[in-house]
Amino acid sequence: MDTASTEVQLADWRNHAIKLENEVKKVIVGQDKAIRQMNIAIFARGHVLLEGGVGVGKTTLLQSFARGIGGAYERIEGTVDLMPNDLVYHTYLGPDGRPQIDEGPLLRAGENLSVFFFNEINRARPQVHALMLRVMAERNLHAFKKEYRLPHMTVFADRNQVEKNETFEIPSAARDRFMMEIPIDIPEDRELRKSLVFNTKFQHAENLTKQVEENILQFDQLNHFSETLQNHIQSTNVIEEYVLDLWEATQNPVKYGIKLDNVDVHRLIHAGASPRGMGMLLKAARVHAWLMNRDSVFPEDIHAVFHEIIAHRLVFNSMYESRRTSLARELTSHILSTVAVPAKS
Repeated sequence: MDTASTEVQLADWRNHAIKLENEVKKVIVGQDKAIRQMNIAIFARGHVLLEGGVGVGKTTLLQSFARGIGGAYERIEGTVDLMPNDLVYHTYLGPDGRPQIDEGPLLRAGENLSVFFFNEINRARPQVHALMLRVMAERNLHAFKKEYRLPHMTVFADRNQVEKNETFEIPSAARDRFMMEIPIDIPEDRELRKSLVFNTKFQHAENLTKQVEENILQFDQLNHFSETLQNHIQSTNVIEEYVLDLWEATQNPVKYGIKLDNVDVHRLIHAGASPRGMGMLLKAARVHAWLMNRDSVFPEDIHAVFHEIIAHRLVFNSMYESRRTSLARELTSHILSTVAVPAKS
């Protein structure tokens, strides 16, 4: 494809991407930043952890995106007795009283699976995590003596962050497989809160999602388009050097003079961001640059996705691990404010 045709394609898809965001914003209020981050993850073809409490609208948000993207939406609930095979098949008694086996949520839609939501993934056992992570990485699965391909699947997972009993925390190596962890917070604006509580339309999630236009995007073309986008959006040597400085700051914040209140920064970091994580940072930054109608990455594109890409990858020493959510946010903010931004990109 020549440059002119590529630019026309990029502009057309950008219009559809912005339309998708606006459609979702019609039914999900107070989550504009999260909606943009989720859109970035979709176009960067990355899986997502959702960070947020109970009842903040994560399911409605995902169903709205799934409706706009097209393809099939599947969901499973994490429970302590969930087994790996529950993702693959389920058994039941047929009309004749005999046991029947059907494809489970991972396989039911086949190659049409677009969005898979694993609710409360940390309630499931590590064996379940292992299967899910392998499918996320390989996007295929062997079952019923054949191979099932899941080339268009994007996995969204959230964690129960309130209860600790009967939960199995996702280890750092597993968290690294997720491109982003995106906060879904209760809106602080009082009028938005009032609307969420007293406007009856927000009490009927199914009716809400039906307001989102269907098939704004072509889910089965996202992989190919994402490659086109990544190849088109460029980064200069100056930007690349800046990213390397940011990476080093996640590994050795002391070197950059970063200080946090009531924290011994010398003993804070056990492991910084991974090479995979930094690669994902650039992928997401290119998508952000494209959404902002630029053909090269600027520092602000890095900043726009830095916390969501990096924070969940940081491994703190055990004395600080219980404070990881707040410390990760504080550290990523200090890194961005301390590491010198290049004057020219």
